[in-house]
Amino acid sequence: MGLGDALSIAMAGLRANQAAMSLVSSNVANAETPGYVRKTVDQVTTPSGTSGSGVSIIGVNRELDAYLQSQLRTETSGSSYASLRADFLKQLQGLFGDPNSTGTLENSFNSLTAAVRALSTSPDSTSARIGLLNAAQVMSGALNSMSNGIQALRTGAETGLSDSVTTANNLLQQIASINNNIRTNPAGGTSTDAATASLLDQRDQAISQLSQLMDIRVVTDSSNQVTVFTGAGVQLAGMQAAKLSFDAQGTVTPSTTWSSNPSQSQLGSVKVTYPDGSTMDLTSSLKSGKMAAYIELRDKTLVQAQTQLDQFAASMASALSDKTTAGTAVTSGTQAGFSLDLSNMKSGNTINISYTTTGAQRTVTVMRVDDPAALPLPQTATLDPKDYVVGIDFSGASGSITTQLNAALNGRNLQFTGTAPNITVLNNAGFSTVTAASVTTTETSLAGGSAELPLFTDGTSAYTGALSSTGTQMTGFAQRIAVNSALVNDPSKLVAYSATTTAGDTTRPDFILKQLTTSKYLYSPSTGVGSSTAPYNGTLENYLQQFVSQQGSNAQAASQLADGQSVVLNTLQQKYSTNSGVNMDEEMAHLLSLQNAYSANARVMSTVNQMYQALMQVM
Repeated sequence: MGLGDALSIAMAGLRANQAAMSLVSSNVANAETPGYVRKTVDQVTTPSGTSGSGVSIIGVNRELDAYLQSQLRTETSGSSYASLRADFLKQLQGLFGDPNSTGTLENSFNSLTAAVRALSTSPDSTSARIGLLNAAQVMSGALNSMSNGIQALRTGAETGLSDSVTTANNLLQQIASINNNIRTNPAGGTSTDAATASLLDQRDQAISQLSQLMDIRVVTDSSNQVTVFTGAGVQLAGMQAAKLSFDAQGTVTPSTTWSSNPSQSQLGSVKVTYPDGSTMDLTSSLKSGKMAAYIELRDKTLVQAQTQLDQFAASMASALSDKTTAGTAVTSGTQAGFSLDLSNMKSGNTINISYTTTGAQRTVTVMRVDDPAALPLPQTATLDPKDYVVGIDFSGASGSITTQLNAALNGRNLQFTGTAPNITVLNNAGFSTVTAASVTTTETSLAGGSAELPLFTDGTSAYTGALSSTGTQMTGFAQRIAVNSALVNDPSKLVAYSATTTAGDTTRPDFILKQLTTSKYLYSPSTGVGSSTAPYNGTLENYLQQFVSQQGSNAQAASQLADGQSVVLNTLQQKYSTNSGVNMDEEMAHLLSLQNAYSANARVMSTVNQMYQALMQVM
């Protein structure tokens, strides 16, 4: 090896050492920088003369574990989803409170039943009457407050979605911009130059932040360009970024719901718009990340919680005001049945018919409907899974009611005669037998001669369970429920159900107590308690305990899931940091090794210099 070769090799070594030490310095300086990946030089041997080889730097390597990075993004989405749900469900549980504690819905209901017992014991006591009204107002106030709290959480989810879309758009623009700024390493190979490596770190950090918001899939090509898709396969970013949009709604109420049909949706939708102008709705396709959690909370979890309160409020109000009047048995030739008085029926009230045909027991529920656009009613319009539901339009002429009934039920071997409000339901002799018929109405009078009374009202109106084309009266009822102002003005009506009722009569207080404590009712499967084929059947207290307990269990399960996801995420982050992050001890050891190599190369250069000087002196 000649002196020139030795000098060339030593100089190449010094250049490589300088580049490597520069990267070590950068690694140490960025050890705590989020998203920074440890860098190393990409060097190859190069021939030097005829008897030696040197070293050449062709780029910078990012010590990245791509498979682990992909796993980390998936778990980041899952952890963000679980953490956000746990936070919201914890707040929701705070609204429902711990069972039997002060200030909870259960505590308010217990206070109400205690006040009713006190009135039943001393019906002539003015303080007992006022005590019952006060307890009822606390009960309705608790339902109002909890409903407002649930809608505030839904509003928070709507706002969170809007903010998330803004953040996602910024991240998608960053990713597309970096894609356009990345260039292939001119020296070839899989490494990059330092500037490109820094851009790749920035792009990976933007993708990681995007994975917190939604479930994504990332595809990288041979030129280090990435294409970002949603988990469902919708492209979001490549060389160009799609634009997300969200039409946030200002006010969220129990009746505002999301629909995939834009003309029916009353809440914001997450949409993606491409440069060519085409759009796609992503609302129902997001499965993980914060945005999916916000959507699930806004459209399902919190809606169900509101339904639980609405069902409780509706059952409590109806239990006290609904009055069922049996029909009068009649015959007409060979036919037999019952005459019914429909004069007190209101929208949502029902005609109930039991009959046998071909040896089987059947039931029919006919519901009064005042909005023709709501017809035909679904079979889920009532809570009884075994009855056949028919909606009849009462908004037209009275004679049309009988015509509608015959058209709807003649095929079931039932016949209707008369003109509303007085109609008769008859059997089809030899084919059916009507065993019972009654009319269930809502009592709106405080002194109508029966124990039923409208203790709770829908604002200033009666609660009848009406159905219309825009929804059911039950929706949001817990937010509107109030104590009947006429009772507040005249507490004596808590006892006096007629002009002749004595002050010590316990009929009405006993009825209220029975309806609130021992009578059983069916509850909608949309509350999450029971099912469509076997709806929950129990007292108001039983149902209250069921859904309060359910909320507590849901919050606990969400918290445990979030904790589990956090453990998985932290484990992956530590593993990723070990493989791709900066280890200060390793960097210091590497720096020491580079310094020794630098010194060795410098010593070779010094020795070559001395040898050249000696040769010059000889010459």
